[in-house]
Amino acid sequence: MSQHILDFSRPLVVLAPLAGYTDLPFRTVAKKFGVDLTISEMISSNALAYANEKTLKMVEKAHNENPYIVQISGSKIEMIRMAVEKLNEIDGIDGIDLNCGCPAPKVFHHGSGSNLLGDLPRLQAILGTIKKYSNKKYTTAKVRIGVTEKIPYDIARAVEDAGADMISVHGRTKAGGYKSEVDYDAIKVIKDAVSVPVIANGDITSYQKAKDVLAYTGANGVMIGRGAVGNPWIFHQIATGEEFVSSALKKEIIKEHYESMIAHYGYHGMIMFRKHLHTYSKGIDGASEFRQKVNYIIEINEMREIIESFFPEFD
Repeated sequence: MSQHILDFSRPLVVLAPLAGYTDLPFRTVAKKFGVDLTISEMISSNALAYANEKTLKMVEKAHNENPYIVQISGSKIEMIRMAVEKLNEIDGIDGIDLNCGCPAPKVFHHGSGSNLLGDLPRLQAILGTIKKYSNKKYTTAKVRIGVTEKIPYDIARAVEDAGADMISVHGRTKAGGYKSEVDYDAIKVIKDAVSVPVIANGDITSYQKAKDVLAYTGANGVMIGRGAVGNPWIFHQIATGEEFVSSALKKEIIKEHYESMIAHYGYHGMIMFRKHLHTYSKGIDGASEFRQKVNYIIEINEMREIIESFFPEFD
């Protein structure tokens, strides 16, 4: 089973897992336009252990997703082990990432996600279980910098000691949600505390910000999630170093994303794409009228036509 190598000879550009957004079609497009590493949406270890059809569809990867990591969440060792064993049967996965950062109440109250940051021995036991049973090349972790208080150094040491090959850090506590200031100093603390690669995450919404965060933290790469919604060309900017993105390229990316949605989900992909068109149309003349229209379109071809006619081709 051939597995793909993460190349850290230059900063890695990673698409963050984002529930409801970073599905296979979005990852395909992001990958084509400059992402080095894609990660699945967060998948519950319980759902994976019992391998329901919807969950297995979420694990599927696109033809161009190399390397590709699947992110799981969970708090029970036995469930984690079963989930890992299920993933072991699936070819084409290069690593398993443990979510230790999700602040959503339903995830937190199940003892998963950012809850693990409040019990580092349990986090280590779960990560160690993945490392022990996985046949994939990489075991990685995505963390925040604490639950309510910031303990970046302790988290970094615990995660590395448990065998992680890479750590992605969202520079907020669980309590900070998505609104508090991102603490890039804490990311720097983690980078300095470990010898494995560290990826910086949190409020990276532009090419310039990506450059600044890399320079400031010394991280081995950047991970972008919400900053790529409605703006996946940010990956093209980072990969090429060209800050300007033409309307023609933006339009090509939007059309490609739509076609990927149809290919993956069939008719339902057209319905699901409405929310993407809402974000893609931001700042363009006539956007609110356009959004109204797309909400009522029920034909795949009609949606194709309105995308073609609405988005500009020339700057």
